[in-house]
Amino acid sequence: MSDLIPQEENVPVIDEPTNFTDNNTKLDVKDVATTEESNKLRKVSGRVPIAAWFIIICELCERFTYYGVSGPFQNYIQFPPPAEQDGQPGAIGAGQQVATALNLFFQFFCFITSIFGAILADQYIGRYNTILMFCCVYMVGLVILTLTAIPAAIAAKASFPGLIIAMVIIGLGTGGIKCNVSPMAAEQNTNTKPYVKTLKSGEKVVVDPELTTQSIFHWFYLAINIGGLSPIITTNIEKYHSFWLAYLIPLLMFCFAILVLLTGKNKLIKKPPSGSALLNCFRVIRVAISHDRSLENAKPSNMTADDKVKKRVTWDDDFVDQVRLGLQTIRVFLFFPIYWVCYSQMFNNLISQAATMQVDGVPNDVMNNLDTIVLVIFTPLANYVLYPLLLRCGISLRPITKIFIGFMLACLAMIYAAVLQYFVYHTSPCYSQTLCLINDVPTPNNINVWWQSPAYILIGLSEVFAVITGLNYAYSKAPEALRSSVTAIFLLTNAFGSLLGFMFIPLTKDPDLVYLYITLSILVFITGLLLLYFLGGHDDMGEAENQKVDKI
Repeated sequence: MSDLIPQEENVPVIDEPTNFTDNNTKLDVKDVATTEESNKLRKVSGRVPIAAWFIIICELCERFTYYGVSGPFQNYIQFPPPAEQDGQPGAIGAGQQVATALNLFFQFFCFITSIFGAILADQYIGRYNTILMFCCVYMVGLVILTLTAIPAAIAAKASFPGLIIAMVIIGLGTGGIKCNVSPMAAEQNTNTKPYVKTLKSGEKVVVDPELTTQSIFHWFYLAINIGGLSPIITTNIEKYHSFWLAYLIPLLMFCFAILVLLTGKNKLIKKPPSGSALLNCFRVIRVAISHDRSLENAKPSNMTADDKVKKRVTWDDDFVDQVRLGLQTIRVFLFFPIYWVCYSQMFNNLISQAATMQVDGVPNDVMNNLDTIVLVIFTPLANYVLYPLLLRCGISLRPITKIFIGFMLACLAMIYAAVLQYFVYHTSPCYSQTLCLINDVPTPNNINVWWQSPAYILIGLSEVFAVITGLNYAYSKAPEALRSSVTAIFLLTNAFGSLLGFMFIPLTKDPDLVYLYITLSILVFITGLLLLYFLGGHDDMGEAENQKVDKI
C-alpha cells in the first residue's frame, strides 16, 4: 500500500500533534518518530510499566498454585497409598487410564471456562473485578482439595469425590482468571506511539510500543514458568510427607496473589466493560452465515431498519471489519489442538512412564519441571539474544515460522518418548508388564528416569516458539476491540486439545504406549506442514490483504 501512495519522509507517525506519555513519562510531539526515523533507526522496547508488574507477580503466584496442585494429580489418582515408607506416592489407586482421563478433563475445563470469564469481563464487571471474583472461587476449590487430602479423608474414601469437586471449582476459577490476566497486563502499556530516544551511548533509537508489549508478554510468560517450578516443591512433599501439605503450600501462595491484586488496585489501569465483543462477534458471524456467508451483509449500513431491530444489531460497520481481521487471526489457532495433545503428555503419561523407571529417590512427577527450567532459561535468551542475532544476520523469524518450528520440536519430543518407551518395555525385570509385583511390591524396570530429560527439554523449547508466539499473536494481530476475545479463543484451543486427547485414552496402557507417542509425532508433524502450507504466506501479509477475507 505504501508503494501506491506517495509519502513525505518527515511526517510524524501520528494523526494529530498532541502531547502523550510513555508509561507515565510525559513526552512532547517533537519526540514522535517520523516515518524516516521509524524506517532507519533501530527499534527498541520501552520500559515495562510498574502497573504491569502487579499483574505479572499476581500471575506468577496463580501459576505457582495451579501447577503446585496439579503436579501431583497423576500420582494422587493413579496409585494407592504407598505400601512402604517413601514408596511410590498415591492416594486413590484408580489406575493410569482414569488418572489420564481426569487430568485431561481438568485441563479441558480450565480452558473452556475462559470463554465465560471473557464475556463476564467485557459485558458486565470489567477485567479487574472478574479476576478478583474468580480468585475467591479458586480459593474455595483449594480449601476442598486440601481438606479431602488429609489421611483421614483418604482412609474414608472421600478423596475421590473431593478431588472431582475441587477440580470443577478450581477449573472455573483459573479459567475466569486466565483469559483476562494477559490482556490486562498488556493494557498497562500506555504508550501507543513510537518515539525517538537517545541512549547514553549517543545512539538514537525508536522506542516501539509493539516491542514494549512483546516485552510485557515475555516477562509475563517468564513469570508463568517461574511459578510453574512449584511442583519441584509439592512433588517432593507429596513423596516424603503428605498430599495435604503439598496442596496447602499452593493455597498459601494464592493468598499472596490476592493480596498483590488488592495492593495494586489503585495503580492499575482498569478499563470499564464496554459490552461483550465476543457475543457481538458471534452475532455478526450468525448474520453473515444466514446472508450468503458474507460479512459485508452483516454491516448495519447494508441492512434495513427492520432487519436491525429483528437481529438486535448493536454494532457498526467498523466492528464487522474488525471481526474480519479477528477471523483471519483465529485461522492460525485451528492448528494448535494436536500440539496441545503432545504438550499434555508431560502432565499425565510421561509422569506414569517415570514411575516405571528407576527414580533413585527423585519423585517421578518432578521430572516435568525440566520443561519449566528450559523455559525460564531460554525465553529471555530467545527474546534478547537469538532473535536480535538472527535479525542482524538478515533472518527474520515471522510468527507462522516460529509456530512451525515449535510444532517440529514437539514432534521430536514424541519420537524420543516413543523410543524411550520401547527401551522401557525391553528392560528387566518387568519388561512390558511394568510395575509388576516382586515380593508384593511394585517394581520399576532397570532404566534410569533421567533418560526422560530430552523429551521435556524438547517440549520446553517447542513452547518458546509455538506458545509464546501464539499468545503474542493473539493479542498483537487481533483488532483492539477483540483482543480479549481472541486471547480467550487461543486459550480455548487447549481445551479442544484436551478433548482430542480423550481419543487416545485406549492407548494409555501397556504395551500400547509406544504406538501412542508414534501416532502423536506423526499427527503433529503433518499439522505443522499443513500450517506452513496454508498460512505460511500470512507471515508477510499486510492488513490491506487481510481485509480481503470476506466469506465465512
